[in-house]
Amino acid sequence: MTTTQARPPLQRARRRGPELLVPLALALLLALLLRTFVVQSFSIPSDSMSPLLVPGERVLVWRVGAEDVQRGDVVVFDGTGTFVDAPPAPEGLARLGAGLGSLLGFRPGESDFVKRVVGLPGDRITCCDPSGRLLVNGVPLEEPYVAAGDAPSELRFDVEVPAGRLWLMGDHRSDSADSRAHLGSPGGGTVALDDVVGRVVAVTWPLGSLASVPRGSGS
Repeated sequence: MTTTQARPPLQRARRRGPELLVPLALALLLALLLRTFVVQSFSIPSDSMSPLLVPGERVLVWRVGAEDVQRGDVVVFDGTGTFVDAPPAPEGLARLGAGLGSLLGFRPGESDFVKRVVGLPGDRITCCDPSGRLLVNGVPLEEPYVAAGDAPSELRFDVEVPAGRLWLMGDHRSDSADSRAHLGSPGGGTVALDDVVGRVVAVTWPLGSLASVPRGSGS
């Protein structure tokens, strides 16, 4: 007569180890794919988009193609070379690491900003009409999102947005270093559509501020 002995717990755990590797690897791959191609999370660093977004909040950014960007969208974009100086190109292992980071959705050494799309490619943006409103192609732009007490712009300007680029402004106009502050920079203050990371769709932290971020006025 033979008896079946129970397998020791440690042996059972060791046998399950390889079985757990596959779902863990799949979960990691899914997280990387989501971050690279679908969503990312960013922290709000300044007061330039208040009262909609305030410093310390974290937002969820939905990656979009250039054809999906609309006037009124709140977007995160890479301002390297336009809003901030481009850093020196990495060399050797640092270059390899930057390449791998870019592939996985991480972009070390680059500076991201959050602003609202005011001008699309080909638009003429002018400040301002007799009522103090911005003009887009000669038509007054209604901006209910501008912070209370702020004028649409104290700085006068008249720009035509080049093809493939955007004119971006913060909602807290009196406290936003946006396209207006970079008129003398490459691109004349405009940002390439290709530099848009994605559209802000929700505030995710702190929990008390949890809310969706609607698309703004497209008029």
